[in-house]
Amino acid sequence: MSTAASGRLILLGAPLGNPADASPRIAEIIRTADVVAAEDTRRLQRLAREIGVSPEGKVVSYFEGNESEREGGLLEVLEAGFTVAVITDGGMPSVSDPGFRLVRAAVAAGIAVTSVPGPSAVTTALAVSGLPCDRFCFEGFPPRKPGARRQLFALLADEQRTMVFFESPHRVEQTVADMRDEFGADRQAALCRELTKTYEEVRRGTLAELAESVAADAPRGEITLVVAGAEPPEPGELSDADIAAAVAAREADGMPRKAAMSDVAQRHGLKRRDVFDALLRVKGDDDD
Repeated sequence: MSTAASGRLILLGAPLGNPADASPRIAEIIRTADVVAAEDTRRLQRLAREIGVSPEGKVVSYFEGNESEREGGLLEVLEAGFTVAVITDGGMPSVSDPGFRLVRAAVAAGIAVTSVPGPSAVTTALAVSGLPCDRFCFEGFPPRKPGARRQLFALLADEQRTMVFFESPHRVEQTVADMRDEFGADRQAALCRELTKTYEEVRRGTLAELAESVAADAPRGEITLVVAGAEPPEPGELSDADIAAAVAAREADGMPRKAAMSDVAQRHGLKRRDVFDALLRVKGDDDD
């Protein structure tokens, strides 16, 4: 085992399904790391066999159920000067997968954190969706409870960037139906499942069409949903009072005024100066 003065935490971007997507560098880190913390140790061993390496260091399980329990021990290993590699079942650790807690602790302790880039379900689904890729946001897994899920979608209804979500096959039918109801039946979307795997499938269409498709033929496996952003409204649709109320609402949520003004301008197809002028006019009316 290495005895460097300072340890190193390495996040490994694991293949989504096809082991041939693993880079030679990932193979080398799996082989040489002092500790490999794996979301599923059996899947790690299978991947290692398929890419022709065998871990020389210790392999430990590191998944959602034991993430907090493992954090202290892994941090001690890093502080002792050893290398710890974190790998999930697919994609990059910390992105809706274990890893964030350990990264945060390592950063706080002054330990070097780096990554070996690899496949990402987020960008892979975005790329094959056929929807705009120049600006997007990742929303992770929607809430499991129907009320909270619909509330989130209602808040995102005016989001103009393409949105990417993960979802369980057990909840995808209701999730797509909720998206249809909150985003609009005509909103374009894509349902991507089992990306890079044998049964890879991409369903594209409106949310109404996808809802019908999912209800008739429930998809299985790992699912990523990509939803087009809202069309920007025509400038001038909002009154000065509407603009002021929108800025005030964002400020109430803790957003600084300048950021709130920029966000309102971006969401409603306005120039920031237009928002500023509207606030001045409303203030002037209030002073009168």
